Amino acid sequence: MGATGSKLEKALGDQFPEGERYFGLENFGNTCYCNSVLQALYFCAPFREQLLEHYGNIKNPGDIEENLLTCLAELFMQISTQKKKTGVIAPKRFVQRVKKENELFRGYMHQDAHEFLNFLLNELVDILEKEANSTKGTKEHSSPSENICQWDACWSVQRCTEGALGYLGSQKFSACCCFIHWVLWFKIQGILTNETKCLRCETVTARDETFLDLSLDIEQNSSITSCLKNFSSTETLNAEDKFFCDKCCSLQEAQKRMKIKKPPHILVIHLKRFKYMEQLSRYKKLSYRVVFPLELKLTNTMEDADCEYSLFAVVVHVGSGPNHGHYVSLVKSHNHWLFFDDENVEMIDESAVQTSFGSAQEYASNTDHGYILFYESLAANSDH
Repeated sequence: MGATGSKLEKALGDQFPEGERYFGLENFGNTCYCNSVLQALYFCAPFREQLLEHYGNIKNPGDIEENLLTCLAELFMQISTQKKKTGVIAPKRFVQRVKKENELFRGYMHQDAHEFLNFLLNELVDILEKEANSTKGTKEHSSPSENICQWDACWSVQRCTEGALGYLGSQKFSACCCFIHWVLWFKIQGILTNETKCLRCETVTARDETFLDLSLDIEQNSSITSCLKNFSSTETLNAEDKFFCDKCCSLQEAQKRMKIKKPPHILVIHLKRFKYMEQLSRYKKLSYRVVFPLELKLTNTMEDADCEYSLFAVVVHVGSGPNHGHYVSLVKSHNHWLFFDDENVEMIDESAVQTSFGSAQEYASNTDHGYILFYESLAANSDH
């Protein structure tokens, strides 16, 4: 462990980022799915910073009932306050809490990193909602001046964008769970619009829905750009799939498409590499080569046609099948790329990211395939 740490420190030399810590995470029996996601989230700067700030504002952490949020914050705090620059930490308490909260993760079987990420983010939001509702209940008995940051300001996407953002400069706002809720929902969450156009009367029906990540179907020798284009392609609804048009008061042929209405600051893309094959009656891993750029431009958005992102983390699935294998993560930190494989942390060249694009042929020796991609908005970076 010491040799690995000293090797990394030696590789970075005087370029080692001030105040940064690079720690591997101990594996507790097929918990690589958890470790790889945790590393990606730790190096998601807005997420880490606000999580630590939220935890730091708790006067007596020991008095608070343990949950996934407190365990995650404690783990991030433990890493960030280490005296050593590198090493290994055992996320035992966090893993135990995950297993307690969700029976899916209780055994020692190979688990899906994307399922874990979804569970974790949704669980954090649920915890924050409960905290906020509890805070709201106690503040109803306080004076109006003390009640400046109510959960009402963040109750919905619409109301939060109209009201809560005005409080961002307020210390009271940043000190409460509303602010970390804003980080979770407005840094990571985006809004999709599902548009359906009746081909008879040409009325367009639009329905908004939120997303924490985009799950994209993939094809052989494709790219993220082409996958996103297919995601937003127009689908014709006819025959048995006709659309009920409220204006026509009948079933009609229609065109349907999905568009990104509000891109998130942190764009998480899930490549659907595990597909159920009817003829095999089981899931199969798609090792398709899907190129993902270091800089990504979203051109199909309603808000900003030139929304640009920079890649900062990749969760990679290593192995030929969906029910076994290993997860590692590639992370960009302070313009350096690092390879996290449970306890091991190594510095890698930027070009090494390309080795996880996938395979041009179905049976190839390289089984390292990018599975979850984390992008940060370049506009968000310029704001910091």
